[in-house]
Amino acid sequence: MPQPILRNILENPGWYTAYTPYQAEISQGRLEALLNFQTMCSELTGLPIANASLLDEATAIAEAMHMLYAARPKELNNAHKFFADKGLYPQNIDVLKTRCAPIGVELVVGDAKDFDPAAGYFGLALQYPAIDGSVNDYRSLVIKAKAVGVKTAVCADLLSLVLLAPPGEWGADVCVGNSQRFGVPMGYGGPHAAFFCCSDEYKRLIPGRIIGVSQDRRGKQGLRMALQTREQHIRRDKATSNICTAQALLAVMAGMYAVYHGPDGLKRIARNVHAHTCNVAETAKAMGYTVANGSTSIRSRFPV
Repeated sequence: MPQPILRNILENPGWYTAYTPYQAEISQGRLEALLNFQTMCSELTGLPIANASLLDEATAIAEAMHMLYAARPKELNNAHKFFADKGLYPQNIDVLKTRCAPIGVELVVGDAKDFDPAAGYFGLALQYPAIDGSVNDYRSLVIKAKAVGVKTAVCADLLSLVLLAPPGEWGADVCVGNSQRFGVPMGYGGPHAAFFCCSDEYKRLIPGRIIGVSQDRRGKQGLRMALQTREQHIRRDKATSNICTAQALLAVMAGMYAVYHGPDGLKRIARNVHAHTCNVAETAKAMGYTVANGSTSIRSRFPV
């Protein structure tokens, strides 16, 4: 965490005592910082809509499952199965299990290579990179799923997306993850603010808040909450989620981390992480160990 962000945001009561900017007239700075977080996530994932923000990655993928289930087309009304690749992190699978049961969704965990999207499924979840560090090309799988109306949600590492092809580019409908790799301190275990990005068709269903740009009658621009769903004013017995107001402070810090380092700095950090990983893999091989995957080369999203 860069010291200017640590001192001026994390340790500044003006930021950390007011997590939710309901009063737009006195919260323009905070709204601008959250809009910056949304823009950053949208550009890195390749998807047009982003919120600011959710609780953590595991609850975010559960929210994605719930959203895709609620929005499934009429021809899939009888589809109640959701596929989760075994490469997902265990906490993601566990929260999916918890959230699928009450709404009648059957969660199927298996190998994405063997997934058949025609067998009563409405969606699938993939990890990118997977839990074993492998970077898989899911394009053909996503195309096959789209052909029968099955939607794809991806759990992605935000820093890896600085270098890897973004999920939106290869057909994902939703991309979630957390922002811990963007300079957020460990904080006694987290959680770390999650991002949630999706295609335009889900802009009225996306959980959480979306910060937008308005213009008053004098032509002056101003920021406000363009959309907020399932907020705290909903009666407890009617609410399905209360995580939409969470993690604004950490989202602001993650966005400022991107501003502080800029595109070139983020690419340098991501390449440095990848270089260290390759060095560990090569050293392990030299010591006689077998490396489980061969994802040592990456497709850069920018010219080198």
